[in-house]
Amino acid sequence: MTRLKLSSSTLINIGGSIIAVTIALLLGAVVMRLSGADPWAAYKALWNGAFVGKRSIAETLIYSAPLILAGLGFALSMRAGLFNIGIEGQLIVGGFMAALVGAWDLGLPSVLYVPLALFAGAVGGAFWGFIPGYLKAKAGAHEVITTIMLNYLAMRLITYLVLRRDDILPVDPTFVATKKVVPEARLPLLMPPTRLHLGIVIAIAAAIILWYILFKTRFGFNVRAVGLSQGASAYGGINWGRTVVIAMIIAGALAGLAGAGESLGLHGRHWSAAPGYGFTAIAVGLVGRNHPIGVIFSGLLFGALNAGGPAMQSADVSKEIVQLIQGFIILAIAALEVVNRFPAIRSRFSRRSAASKAGA
Repeated sequence: MTRLKLSSSTLINIGGSIIAVTIALLLGAVVMRLSGADPWAAYKALWNGAFVGKRSIAETLIYSAPLILAGLGFALSMRAGLFNIGIEGQLIVGGFMAALVGAWDLGLPSVLYVPLALFAGAVGGAFWGFIPGYLKAKAGAHEVITTIMLNYLAMRLITYLVLRRDDILPVDPTFVATKKVVPEARLPLLMPPTRLHLGIVIAIAAAIILWYILFKTRFGFNVRAVGLSQGASAYGGINWGRTVVIAMIIAGALAGLAGAGESLGLHGRHWSAAPGYGFTAIAVGLVGRNHPIGVIFSGLLFGALNAGGPAMQSADVSKEIVQLIQGFIILAIAALEVVNRFPAIRSRFSRRSAASKAGA
């Protein structure tokens, strides 16, 4: 039986993430104190809004599910050496495709309809991830540029289809959304009467599967090798282009599942407005140190912040302070990364300085 083990470097990264979160919370407390609010009361309200009571826990898990899946997509891309900013577009396309399939009444039972709609969402996201991966492998196009462009293309294309193609697609231009998903295609609820659906189970299962792929399979080794060094991986016989394309396809599929969960589980349709989860997923992946298990806890953290944020208003603190805390977390992670790499940077600078002196 395969046992999940964490290396010493992974444990160090986990400790760094905990320190970063702690620093961010302290900085948030300073900001609240300067604005005249009580940080203790605000954080207590945040905790109660995220973890106290059945409904609060359900809302935390609801917010966490798409963040975990989207964060896994970003983490896999980073493992392959790609900064995938296109998670938002891949999520939108996946959610739209899942909602289209779910809105067509195919007369199937739930046991077949739900997997089919989820598969459609994964395929939509995978295709949107394939495009920048292929361009990167074949033409060397930078993934940051192509994925940003594809984000906007996804939003505009879906808006056009919703507003102009209601004659052939199950869409509702009045609401700028797809039509409602049929009951047989909806994700089952886990804790009625709350809104918690099967999406959180899918997210955790996906994280465990991705962990196995990354650390227990040859493909996972290839992804990590390509991410560390393109030249060394090519010297070792690894097909860099194919690995990059497949990694982006899987990353897109994970993001597409995140969108499918929102369409089939939470909303019951796909809205054309961008949810913004794809951009938060970047922070989720960074805080989780691009490790699938770390992404689970990071997604739960950001899910708790989103779920408990509105409760902070009871302590006379704006819920937007949560976004500020998220920003502090990212800055703290970046600062710790610079500190960790400082010895290597200093050593490289010293070698260059010594070489220049010797040449002179």
